[in-house]
Amino acid sequence: MLDNIIYAWPELLKAIGETFYMLVLTIPIAVAIGTPLGTVLFLTRPGSFLKAPRFYVILNGIVNLIRSFPFLILMIAIIPFTRLIVGTALGTTAATVPMIINAVPYFARFIEQILLEVNRGVVEAAESMGANKFQIVWKVLYTEARSGIANSITIVTVSFLSYSTVAGLVGGGGIGDFAIRYGYYRYQTDVMFVTIIIMVLFVQIFQFTGNLIVRKLDKRL
Repeated sequence: MLDNIIYAWPELLKAIGETFYMLVLTIPIAVAIGTPLGTVLFLTRPGSFLKAPRFYVILNGIVNLIRSFPFLILMIAIIPFTRLIVGTALGTTAATVPMIINAVPYFARFIEQILLEVNRGVVEAAESMGANKFQIVWKVLYTEARSGIANSITIVTVSFLSYSTVAGLVGGGGIGDFAIRYGYYRYQTDVMFVTIIIMVLFVQIFQFTGNLIVRKLDKRL
């Protein structure tokens, strides 16, 4: 048992590095694009600041459409697009393309819901003091929702850690690819067991760190 783990350890470390590489690319881009996208969804929804019902219906439909795709099917469906963007449909970098496409609307929906939960009285107070829409969004909504945004980033990170393992099914590398090669093809359950433990530890670390940041940002606590 120990011999198998020692033999596979270098490849396991490489797989962990590939998984983190996917997350480091996916999560920041998802936050950078998903935050303004979710904000636009919030601002244009019926009864909000901007009156653009048709635009909201179209944008809301696009977000729902992308989110409705199972991740594995999405990876396969956009292979031509992935090849166009990164030059190949295989490898760790290629796997980040469908991950980003899936993560952006996922995070945008989180942002929309978080902004909806902001106390309307705080927004009205800012309006009464002459704040424009940009100031309300940047200095009021985002400030009030910062703990919720941090919590959403944590949830998305944990979720896409598991999504990254699916990338191994189509040659995306990472822990998923490692698990398939050693746990499925070679039936080395001991190596698989160690892999599962490592994944659980990573989830716990991400969640603990996220909860700690949320507690520091949440002024109610």
